[in-house]
Amino acid sequence: MSVLPADPRVLGSTLTDGGCNFAIWSNAATAVELCLFNEVNGKLVETRFALSHRNGPIWHGYLAGVRAGQRYGYRVYGTWAPEHGSRFNAAKLLIDPYAHKLDGRLDYVPQIYGHVSEDGSGAGDTTIRDDRDSAGYVPYSVVTDYRAREINRPIYSWTQEVIYEAHVQGLTAKNPEIPVEDRGTYKALGHPSTIAHLKHLGVTALELLPIHSYATEPGIWERGRKNHWGYNAIAFSAPHSEYAATDDPVSELQWAIDQLHNEGIEVFLDVVYNHTAEGGVGGPTLSFKGIDNNAWYRHDNEGNYVDVTGCGNTIAASRPHGVRHIIDSLRWWVEVVGIDGFRFDLATALYSTNTAFDSALMSAIESDSILRNFKMIAEPWDISRYSLGDFPHPWREWNDRYRDSVRQFWLGDLARGYGEGVADIAAGISGSSDVFYYRGPTSSINFVTAHDGFTLTDLTMYSNKRNEANQENNRDGSNENRSWNMGVEGPTDDPDLMALRHSLKKSMMATLLLSAGVPMISMGDEICRTQAGSNNAYSMPRDMNPGIPDSAETFMGGWANSWELNELQRDMRDSVAELTRIRKTYLADVAAEFFTGRVDLGTQRKDIAWFSLGGHEMTEDHWADGEKRSLTVLIEAGPDRGLLLLLNSSREATSFTLPDSKWGTSFRRIFDASSNVETHQPIITLPSEKVAVAPHCAQVWLVTRS
Repeated sequence: MSVLPADPRVLGSTLTDGGCNFAIWSNAATAVELCLFNEVNGKLVETRFALSHRNGPIWHGYLAGVRAGQRYGYRVYGTWAPEHGSRFNAAKLLIDPYAHKLDGRLDYVPQIYGHVSEDGSGAGDTTIRDDRDSAGYVPYSVVTDYRAREINRPIYSWTQEVIYEAHVQGLTAKNPEIPVEDRGTYKALGHPSTIAHLKHLGVTALELLPIHSYATEPGIWERGRKNHWGYNAIAFSAPHSEYAATDDPVSELQWAIDQLHNEGIEVFLDVVYNHTAEGGVGGPTLSFKGIDNNAWYRHDNEGNYVDVTGCGNTIAASRPHGVRHIIDSLRWWVEVVGIDGFRFDLATALYSTNTAFDSALMSAIESDSILRNFKMIAEPWDISRYSLGDFPHPWREWNDRYRDSVRQFWLGDLARGYGEGVADIAAGISGSSDVFYYRGPTSSINFVTAHDGFTLTDLTMYSNKRNEANQENNRDGSNENRSWNMGVEGPTDDPDLMALRHSLKKSMMATLLLSAGVPMISMGDEICRTQAGSNNAYSMPRDMNPGIPDSAETFMGGWANSWELNELQRDMRDSVAELTRIRKTYLADVAAEFFTGRVDLGTQRKDIAWFSLGGHEMTEDHWADGEKRSLTVLIEAGPDRGLLLLLNSSREATSFTLPDSKWGTSFRRIFDASSNVETHQPIITLPSEKVAVAPHCAQVWLVTRS
């Protein structure tokens, strides 16, 4: 079989009628071999083909007769000079960065390292090249034939969005309505019961934690754990096979997404283009490190990795080939798989300039005729920079200031015994104009919890993190949680304390879902999921899978959603559903722009107004009161109606006076965090009347005008 010139414009493996086009980018390589693996007498036999055709940094070749399912990899030759960042080692079989399917697993053996390693962790002399073959210990790339397809997408404006962040396995692993063999898989995402749950909640977008092929970090593997979250990629455009019920992860994922689309639910992906599983100098050689280490990763002038991710390396995402690779990957997820939007992990690491406005990647996405029509969300920080508010339109950003303000108002002030007033939470409720003043409130992705940190339930049960299961002596995870155990650390049987905790959770959820901005709910908060105090649940036992019983090591079973709900869990679920209904009915049409607080000359009312407990608009003294534990806000929801929020974070029941008749002629209570949503009785009262709000409780009132 001879290697013919191929089309260098298309990277990766691309099938034609008669064979396959292979192309790979490496600027500093001296030679590249394509390695095909075929089964002979029950064993995989390697055949190597030199890619002698080169177009600048692109090495390419066409092989006739290659079909879908062919296993392959690359061996790349070049200089071994670690002191200059050059780590070529042709003894290491390399994953194609453009692969859409991998076969086989990564084994933690010395052979996977480019340097001489003493064991599977990579410990050893990183300056000495290891010439042992890694084939058989690293996954093979697989030739596939997936094409761009017609996709029937639901389309929502940002004002309509309610995002639900979830883990593929965790969402469905315990669902008894799904066949056992399908639980915890892509296929299960499209199951009617999964979709029914999301629709009941009012979710418009399912945001999945990383599903690209990833590996567990060697140190974590050595401790008998595995990476649970997936923030450690080995192939950006290949769905992780462990989450598949079939041997065709792509088709399975396409089917599930189509089912979600048909029911009006978008699908977002959490993508990790900022680093890879190859780690630092002591990490394995799996792909980029062996293809062209200096070109694919950021280095300083002395050849050392620039690590702003905390994971040992940082992708050179601002260089032309880095930009192209990410753009090609995003387009594949959109055009082939059917993804509707992306959340970029450590997005600040993706550019090396001072601001995202100068980013080559951001510019490329905005100028791409396809990608500019899809939703982009940034995690606006890395370990070297905090850049909240610095991303250009139309990017949205995770707003951790909003998270902190909600926690501080409802929990943190009471936990520490003093407060700082209500200005911060008021700013968050009104859309964080202090951060996104030139872009609008929907630039803020509001959240109270996310995958990293306490669950909503644990915020009210633990004042201290409990991360012992990660085997890092509880040093990992944040110590600044703004949580409050209400006097008892962990679970309790005290019915009064349980009721207060429940009211607090519902109050925080009401705040989240009725704030200007885009709300994001974290998986399981709607059913009181607990991780037993873990605020860094990134790892679990290596042998853990959906069929293994829960244990203390898996956060007391909190790694997956429970589907057998008690009364409190059902009430929490139904409360979330009611709050999203209220949001969609009364806020979706009025929250596209910042509330100004200016008086409308026609109605003589403000689009948003803040009131004291006495029912009068707040003064500067009210805003400056650090001991203030209550907040009343009225939002105009149309010419004949408004939405009134009464927020009481104090330990005592509090009397609120409703606004006078200028603001409304009738007030009807439509949500009360202290009562069961199923048995809630609406109260209708008149302007200027006094109403009682229970401790740690949020109430929502509909204001009407005759």
